[in-house]
Amino acid sequence: MSGILAALTKDHRLAVRIADSAQAFEGVTTLARFHDWFAERRRLDVARVERVALDELDRWATDPATGDIGHDTGRFFTVTGVSAEVAGAAVPAWTQPIVLQPEIGILGILAKEFGGVLHFLVQAKNEPGNPGRVEISPTVQATRSNYTRVHQGNEIPYLDYFRNVRNRRVIADVLQSEQGSWFFQKRNRNIIVETTEEVELREGFVWLTLGQIHRLLAGDTVVNAEARTVLSCLPFSGVGLAASYPSQGQEFRRSLLRSCSEEFGGLHGIGDILSWITDTRSRHEVRARRVPLRDVRLWRRTPEEIAHESGLFFRVMGVRVETGHREVARWSQPLIEPVGIGVNAFLVKQVDGVLHALVHARVQPGYLDIVELAPTVQCTPGNYTWLPAAARPPFLDDVLAAPPGSVRFASLLSEEGGRFYQARNRYMIIETDADHAADPGPDYRWLTLHQLVGLLRHSHYVNIEARSLVTCLHSLASQAS
Repeated sequence: MSGILAALTKDHRLAVRIADSAQAFEGVTTLARFHDWFAERRRLDVARVERVALDELDRWATDPATGDIGHDTGRFFTVTGVSAEVAGAAVPAWTQPIVLQPEIGILGILAKEFGGVLHFLVQAKNEPGNPGRVEISPTVQATRSNYTRVHQGNEIPYLDYFRNVRNRRVIADVLQSEQGSWFFQKRNRNIIVETTEEVELREGFVWLTLGQIHRLLAGDTVVNAEARTVLSCLPFSGVGLAASYPSQGQEFRRSLLRSCSEEFGGLHGIGDILSWITDTRSRHEVRARRVPLRDVRLWRRTPEEIAHESGLFFRVMGVRVETGHREVARWSQPLIEPVGIGVNAFLVKQVDGVLHALVHARVQPGYLDIVELAPTVQCTPGNYTWLPAAARPPFLDDVLAAPPGSVRFASLLSEEGGRFYQARNRYMIIETDADHAADPGPDYRWLTLHQLVGLLRHSHYVNIEARSLVTCLHSLASQAS
């Protein structure tokens, strides 16, 4: 019993340290100095990204037998096809292009205390598909092909902290999925390691508190998707967390802190939630398999791009990149270019003073385990001009018509800039009445934040869009709104 109590105390201390960092808006650097530094990084780190035809990509070729597009090393990734069948769905079967990248990359953030406050080492990274070019990213953001230097480029700074974790404090370490609509069974290692060693601060890197990063989330296309997913894996929950901040903030913030505190119950116990997830995975008859890219239907290939005949969804296009601030100075590659700006939103409500988020058990063709928990709404509204009316997501109208006073968070955030071009979604958290969607349907459940954080300690439960929203929810815990 004493060992269990010691573990609980240790977990509580870590949760409080994380919460303290979330309350700290100034650290070893001020936000004012950060903004000056970040503006300078965006001025200096300029990449030339030129759109080129798929048929003109250096070292990329189309397989004459399959139509798949791959690199001449056989590494990095391949653009192939997927065939999906979902029994009973509004769209029961379709084919599409998809990115196949079976290797597991590292998304790692290094943590260290300064002045008794936990700080996180982030870098200003330029990816060819980033809308803002330079965005805040994890300490290390690298595919296996990159960190094993298939491209014969420079070594990746700080990589050893995440490849050799023995005798280091690991705060979080879990394999998580990527976008299930564009990647086929892609996973990355999301890892946060704390060090007490002296760390040389390299050019392009900065130490920030969690509170400072949370403030930056409110700005459009500043904090990238990889940083958001790693931060969502922080164990920002624990017994007694709300009691550590008993008198601060207004009711919404108090309900959010209670939602992070494990002693406050939810509408559903964790056993019921796990049973529900298992049930949805068993109930949905899903078949997703790779097919040759040449066999995808309703998609048209030209020398320049691959696009859906409706002009919607996304395109596969090519870019040529030149930069002086990456491991390799020049390269070319295919990218996925979405058509339109998407919406990823959580509806949230207070139940007995505890904030709950409405999650959707969502099927996507690229998931390794059929279903993952997604935002209440995750879609690009413009696509439904072509899709059948029955495919329109439940609760989309609630999100689009939300009165301004109910919107607790809204920011235009980018998706992964190494594989997607100018991919942006409006991330939103919208508070509803306590009696809203009391029976939301078999594929939806109201969960507390500590229940989501608990699921995030394991793989394949919470999708990347919902993970971004978990980080956005945590950012509201440090604000008195």
